[in-house]
Amino acid sequence: SSLGLVRHLWLLTLVTALQNCLNKQQLLAAIRQMQQFLKGQETRFAEGVRVMKNRLITLQNSVTKAAPDPQSVSCPALDAPMDGRRFGTKYFVDHEIHFTCEPGFQLTGSSTRVCQANGSWTGEAPRCKVISKCLSNPCQNGGTCVDGVNQYKCTCPQGWTGENCQYQSQTDVNECEVYKLEGAPRLCMHACVNVPGSYRCSCPSGYKLLGDGKSCEDIDECGLSQHNCSRGMTCINTGGGFQCVSAECPRPSGNASYVKTSPFQCERNPCPMDSRLCHHAPKSISFHYLPLPSNLITPTPLFRMATASAPGRPGPDSLRFGIIGGNNRGHFVMQRSDRQTGELILVQSLKGPQTIEVEVDMSEYLDRTFQAKHVSKITVFVSPYEF
Repeated sequence: SSLGLVRHLWLLTLVTALQNCLNKQQLLAAIRQMQQFLKGQETRFAEGVRVMKNRLITLQNSVTKAAPDPQSVSCPALDAPMDGRRFGTKYFVDHEIHFTCEPGFQLTGSSTRVCQANGSWTGEAPRCKVISKCLSNPCQNGGTCVDGVNQYKCTCPQGWTGENCQYQSQTDVNECEVYKLEGAPRLCMHACVNVPGSYRCSCPSGYKLLGDGKSCEDIDECGLSQHNCSRGMTCINTGGGFQCVSAECPRPSGNASYVKTSPFQCERNPCPMDSRLCHHAPKSISFHYLPLPSNLITPTPLFRMATASAPGRPGPDSLRFGIIGGNNRGHFVMQRSDRQTGELILVQSLKGPQTIEVEVDMSEYLDRTFQAKHVSKITVFVSPYEF
């Protein structure tokens, strides 16, 4: 033991110090005793090293023969339905795939499917079916309905006219109905008003009739200062009107607080070095307001989110985009459009008037380590009109 070694070393020192006091036989006996002790210590040390080597070899063999890491579970690839489109390219657990149909077709089955831990998808296979406008028997007075893509046409018997054969033929030709009947381009962008011997077009409130006599153009109340937004509010022009908005930064939470750097931008104040919650709070929050017409053809990109590195500093090598909030998330998907850009895409058309909010984020990573998160809050003002 260590104590024995110390004791014998002390003895050797004592023997050396007293060698002049011992006779020759006594001194040789002490030296032989120390040599035997050192030989025993050397043998025990060599045995300990051998045992340790054997244990390390056994541990190495058990680790080498251990089962390999389990592979990530994935689900089989999904195809877009005929006359439809698919959004999403990853098939691992908890990833979502979204589906939508072309105009004139209706989606049956599941519009969103999620990869499960057992390697199967939730929901049912989606299909796109032609929307039949004739099922409701819109043609009156013996008219014959002919289906088209997202439309129908009534062939009226003699003596009847109108889009649904609802009017008896008159001496004055109702141009508004005739053009609808024949499937020609619409005479007016909004409303057609029949007048004796002719017709005229009208536009809804908030629009003006253009010089061609049929097209409507939105009146920019904000640009013309025809709004009543109070001081501190910002006027946002919308289809047929306007909205007064005011972007507010989040209240302080923990060590995270924000300062408004522009009317539609908030930046996080510097965080304490030891505050993990503060560093994971959004570094910036931006506000965006988008006016949209009703029944916009989908899919349509609405908003792009990108990263940019500061001069002299390395930018992120990986980005993650996602939808993290809102009141109608099922109408949107967020997907990457290139290495540094993500797109918010409208995949289901919206019918106005309504206001929809959606919140998206972009997380930056460098060498698989989280760096920062940026949030964009988007408000969509959907007009009641399709123009």
